[in-house]
Amino acid sequence: MLDYSPKKDLLTDKVILVTGAGDGIGRQAALTYAAHGATVILLGRSVKKLEAVYDEIEALGAPQPAIIPLDMQGATEQNYIDMTDTIEGQFGRLDGVLHNAGVLGSLTPLEQVSIEMFNEVMQVNLTAQFVMTKALMRLFRQQNSGSIIYTSSGVGRKGRAFWGPYAISKFATEGMMQVWADELDDTRIRVNCINPGATRTKMRALAYPAENPETLKTPQELMPLYLYLMGDDSLEINGQSIDAQPK
Repeated sequence: MLDYSPKKDLLTDKVILVTGAGDGIGRQAALTYAAHGATVILLGRSVKKLEAVYDEIEALGAPQPAIIPLDMQGATEQNYIDMTDTIEGQFGRLDGVLHNAGVLGSLTPLEQVSIEMFNEVMQVNLTAQFVMTKALMRLFRQQNSGSIIYTSSGVGRKGRAFWGPYAISKFATEGMMQVWADELDDTRIRVNCINPGATRTKMRALAYPAENPETLKTPQELMPLYLYLMGDDSLEINGQSIDAQPK
């Protein structure tokens, strides 16, 4: 699946929500999904960044995207319910969601992590993604199909010193994915994780400021896996955590 070669029309007529769509992997996934026929809903904090991605999609001649400006740090459950209603009213369906948005927090010993910072990381990386999935499940249930992709990390499989809240949030994301997947195992709704690995993004640069970004894969190089799990060729894949860059 890492060298997957999708058909150009893989995602034609599908509606896909991408969180954190203004930068990095989220931006590239939105462009890639649109290029393969999807109507992409761009969610993020920065309207300016989302508008730039919107314009890039328009330039591709792809289906017209939509923008949902939302700060997952402060969003309430009602915000996600309202968002679901808006998606249903405008598009009538939802075929997939890529939970890409995330925050790093501070790389510091657990003893020095403040409750405030811990809660901020958990809110964006875990709680908001649970509440959003819960709200969107109504749309997936209506058609008894869909692909839900969470973003994991190597530090969500084996804890690493100083990565405290971020690592803990990713361990929890892996667990949440497994619970959703098991509960939905008798449906055509599938839930999986992607661990993108070391990728040329702003978050990676923040975590490893001395690293040469030219040595890292670009988000575009990871897209075969993102396409595979979002398209119908992966209908039987459920409850899996897949490395985009296996060692």
